[in-house]
Amino acid sequence: MIIVSGRIYLADGRRDAFVTASLEAVRMARVAPGCRDFVVAADPLEPDRVNVYEAWDSAEQLEAFRGEGPGDDLSADIVSADVAEHQVLSSGPA
Repeated sequence: MIIVSGRIYLADGRRDAFVTASLEAVRMARVAPGCRDFVVAADPLEPDRVNVYEAWDSAEQLEAFRGEGPGDDLSADIVSADVAEHQVLSSGPA
């Protein structure tokens, strides 16, 4: 399993527009083969921060969905990002 998680910081006042613009990607991801979960959410404490979380069955399925990544309409508002990809070798109930 592959987990992609992290935080994205946006230009002042652009967080809600970024989340709204991400909705179609969230919808598409959640029905894509191999997607276990996909979330883009406004951070409750930092007004310029968005949290991202993705879970995929395989790196191949993630890459097939991702393609070239976010379009220019989303990328233009990003000031900085700290997002990492994690390979999970085993997991179980918490």
